[in-house]
Amino acid sequence: MSELPPELTRWKGVCAYDGTTFDGWQSQVGGTAVQDTLERRLAEMFGTTMRIHGSGRTDAGVHALGQVFHFDAAWRHGPDKLAAALRAGLPASIQIKSMRPAAPSFHARFSAKGKRYVYQVHLGDADPFTRPYCWPVFTPVNVAAMQAAAAVLKGTHDFRAFTALNGPEREDTVRDLRRLDVSRRGRRIRITAEANGFLYKMVRSLAGVLVAVGEGRLSPEAVREILEGRKRTTAVQTAPPQGLFMVKVFY
Repeated sequence: MSELPPELTRWKGVCAYDGTTFDGWQSQVGGTAVQDTLERRLAEMFGTTMRIHGSGRTDAGVHALGQVFHFDAAWRHGPDKLAAALRAGLPASIQIKSMRPAAPSFHARFSAKGKRYVYQVHLGDADPFTRPYCWPVFTPVNVAAMQAAAAVLKGTHDFRAFTALNGPEREDTVRDLRRLDVSRRGRRIRITAEANGFLYKMVRSLAGVLVAVGEGRLSPEAVREILEGRKRTTAVQTAPPQGLFMVKVFY
């Protein structure tokens, strides 16, 4: 829909959240998702039911630094006051980073050109302030082998083997994985993935496979065979949700 009633403005918001206590982004029965929390606050502000649209789902326990959403509302006090009003009624686990008017044709999901995620692995036991935001791995890992496997996965491929989708075979599972970097600093390994779009649990599946390579349970060549096989196998482990962060949405 590209036309709005003249009294309404389309608002584009960017938020960050700690996903530990939420059942993901998308609205849930019982109102336990980030979307539900934002919609409840907007309903309080505007005195009516409000619906927001996000750039994409994040699973329960997954975090975000730059989730984008939009909604339509009549607000005449400027974007900064809108952000402040929304921020005032939210829990500390959700931060409103910005709020700006957008074109009526803008859609947080369908206008997106790509996304960036980061997955954090911690080598050994993590302290209580780190543990909720990483995957603690207790075996030695070969980062160079992980980087070699990442090079195999980078590019435009059919990633059916790296999604938890159970849909029909005809569903499009081709994605352009523009970036898949593995870096280490101290005991922390960071996996950065950027693509034109991601399949269901794709980033966590990529992280799980890269860690398996680092541990020596898979080789980079075995990863190539899994990718080309286009079938999910038990070799593809889904990494835990708490290490995953949605970092940025590109428009």
